[in-house]
Amino acid sequence: HRAAPVVAASAPAPTSTVARAEAGLAAARTAIELDSRQFDRLGIRFEVARMESVGAPARAVATVAADERRLSHVHARVAGWVERLYVASTGEVVKSGQPLAALFSQELLASQNEFLTARRLQREMPSSVVLESARARLAVLGMSPGEIAALERDGQARRLVTIFAPRSGIVLRRGVTAGTAVDPSTELLTIADLSRVWVFAEVPEIDASQVRVGTPAMLEFPGSGRA
Repeated sequence: HRAAPVVAASAPAPTSTVARAEAGLAAARTAIELDSRQFDRLGIRFEVARMESVGAPARAVATVAADERRLSHVHARVAGWVERLYVASTGEVVKSGQPLAALFSQELLASQNEFLTARRLQREMPSSVVLESARARLAVLGMSPGEIAALERDGQARRLVTIFAPRSGIVLRRGVTAGTAVDPSTELLTIADLSRVWVFAEVPEIDASQVRVGTPAMLEFPGSGRA
């Protein structure tokens, strides 16, 4: 014969027991009045109830770097010597077109004299091709249109040629000092426009799903105490 199944069920608590428990809780509640200073000490704050996400924010270590599209590496176009350097140190702010250094180059000095010779010969016999070729060579070697115009106006070669800032920004690196021998491969200065920068955040893999295009982020700088 099969044994009949046994079913166990919990019986509801007697009404009198529940009533006594609720009465005990009510008796244990005591009204307390606090002033604003006590609220501040206890850290009690009031907020308007609203719907929002309760997920914990993803925290990550980040590195701030210059936008590579806003970087300029300043080089001389000829071999020579830096005779004057107008940038005192890294971190200095410069403006576009500001003089950065004065360079002496024997090659550039010889090219200026060739230009002046071609200009004198043009007065005796037309040779515009030779003159324009000499003018183009000066431009290739780094002379600005203003310097070439001054050379043509004064009729005298300039011993020093000025190197100008290609953009406004901050000097991130200074690779030379006065008296340094340079060539076209020598980086004189690095200038960065820091009006817009890149922030590279190392987001942990466990939090990667929280980051999407358009997700807002807040930067904190512990050393400065600012956010």
